[in-house]
Amino acid sequence: MHFTLYSRSYCHLCQDMLDALLLLQPPEQAFTVDVIDIDTSPDASLLARFDELVPVLFGDLTQPELCHYFLDVAAVRRCLV
Repeated sequence: MHFTLYSRSYCHLCQDMLDALLLLQPPEQAFTVDVIDIDTSPDASLLARFDELVPVLFGDLTQPELCHYFLDVAAVRRCLV
């Protein structure tokens, strides 16, 4: 499983979400997380899209977001099944 977290370097909610997400990682099912800083990304559309929503977590970029602001544990667990 792969997650994408859109965040900001100075955002404590972003760090909290990443920490909480990593705690959900089962030892037998490792996952990866791309953390993308919307302020430094070369893709300017990310800032326009996620500016006031960070952190925003996706499991599959072709699907709607899993959550923003706070980790939705149930949504993450559904992705891990």
